[in-house]
Amino acid sequence: MGVVSDVAQKRSHPGSGRKKTRGQPKGRQVDPDALEQIQQLIGASIRRDLLIEYLHQIQDKWGCLSSAHLTALAAHMRLALTEVYEVATFYAHFDVIRDDQETPPEVTIRVCDSISCQLAGAENLIEQLDSSAGKDVRILRAPCMGRCDLAPVAEVGHNHMVKADAGSLLDAAKERNVHPVMPDYKSFDEYSGEGGYRLLKSCLAGERSVDEIIEILNQSSLQGLGGAGFPTGRKWSIVRGFDGPRLMAVNGDEGEPGTFKDRFYMESDPHRFIEGMLIAAWAVDIETCYIYMRDEYPAIISILKTELEKVKAAGLSDHVGLEVRRGAGAYICGEESSMIESIEGKRGLPRNRPPYVAEVGIFGRPTLVNNLETLYWVRDIVERGAEWFAGAGANGRKGWRSYSVSGRVNNPGMKLAPAGTTVNDLIENYCGGMQEGHAFKGYLPGGASGGILPASLGDEPLDFGTLQEHGCFIGSAAIVIFSDQDNMKDVALNLMRFFEDESCGQCTPCRVGTEKAVKLMVKPDWDTGLLSELSQVMTDASICGLGQAAGNPINCVLKYFKEDL
Repeated sequence: MGVVSDVAQKRSHPGSGRKKTRGQPKGRQVDPDALEQIQQLIGASIRRDLLIEYLHQIQDKWGCLSSAHLTALAAHMRLALTEVYEVATFYAHFDVIRDDQETPPEVTIRVCDSISCQLAGAENLIEQLDSSAGKDVRILRAPCMGRCDLAPVAEVGHNHMVKADAGSLLDAAKERNVHPVMPDYKSFDEYSGEGGYRLLKSCLAGERSVDEIIEILNQSSLQGLGGAGFPTGRKWSIVRGFDGPRLMAVNGDEGEPGTFKDRFYMESDPHRFIEGMLIAAWAVDIETCYIYMRDEYPAIISILKTELEKVKAAGLSDHVGLEVRRGAGAYICGEESSMIESIEGKRGLPRNRPPYVAEVGIFGRPTLVNNLETLYWVRDIVERGAEWFAGAGANGRKGWRSYSVSGRVNNPGMKLAPAGTTVNDLIENYCGGMQEGHAFKGYLPGGASGGILPASLGDEPLDFGTLQEHGCFIGSAAIVIFSDQDNMKDVALNLMRFFEDESCGQCTPCRVGTEKAVKLMVKPDWDTGLLSELSQVMTDASICGLGQAAGNPINCVLKYFKEDL
């Protein structure tokens, strides 16, 4: 493709390339042109909690974050430059360019190298792109993009391309097909015409009581489907018990490798979630709801902004303020306190607890945190009755589960099945069996952090609390299937590299432990004793679940797949 295009060359930034001269005052000086650009882009009304959104706006316009623009933003917001810089450099999707660096090419192709894409040939794809792309296209590795059933996945700008190959990616880059493709989803009019928002209207009209709705949720056994599994009705009652104003955060930061269920629901029937969210806001008397959506889902963010305007115009959200917040590429922000820090415009660092976010959350206020899918089920449970949901389980479990299945099966995808369904059942009855030439060897029951189980444990019920005795957990039900052609040492190394990259760096056991683990795991012969000790330290001493679960892949390989060592 040749040298950097004229368009890319014109994307230079004020202050770029300037050298300091003797006698210049210490500290970075504000470039007047850059300051004027920032003022015109953002406007005079400034909110500290919107810092991340302002950074998004700058990058959307100029393709990266230059030192001149970061300095001007700090001056415009009356913040120390370190406050702006530490946030900009924390999140993976922000391109921070120093004065001595060139502006990046106009088009970037990011290739997912997480476990499902690795199984589907991501490494070969990256090699092909590296050898074929011109200087006006940048090739980067990226963590999971939430499309594991369609691997390998890559992103050209904001255009996610599935089952990708080098030719189609380079063609898209050449043609500048960098915008997200919008899915065919159920609109506000369609949803309303099928009885949607009837339940919300009855709640707002006083025809249904809060206690009645919460009791139905309690009887249904609906639990937090982001991975924690805390009873939903009980959580609503707890937050209601604290003095207001109360706030709410919807966790749409679906970053666990192998997980894509939230994307499936939002790209098909978003208003079912929106109605559940508005009912929760009514029941808990929420002042403002913040919908935190991962940046890897640009189409969903667009859907939300479009459809929420229709909801507001219909007068269905007069009881609560609604704000959509874009993440910026940080797996750690799937942890509720890290997400809250990000909503406040800060780095996504987990908080020490107590106090818990139900009492001291966003801006220090009592905060209800629910996963997107949890809220998706509220309308159906109330309208169909608690028994409809609770009675769906298998093997002694209760409820429905949305299993995200990827890997070595013929028909991967989001599989709605009774809670407690086994992986053998998923493979044979939901996924069309194993791929030809592949024999079932093992699986991730809960994404990267949930551990690795052998095929001999393929009849264990997949639900909250069923796998702990095996050193694993289901989490958000991200099921990745491996075959006899996969080496579990390689699988564990891929997962640990993910944890190393995604560690927020706040605590030493996780920050240093994941890095040391990778260095030990790349060696042909594992020092099993040292890796076991390192895993235990991370589990015992890390602040949050990332570091506490990072050793699970190591432990499971040592326990269940010794032949691969």
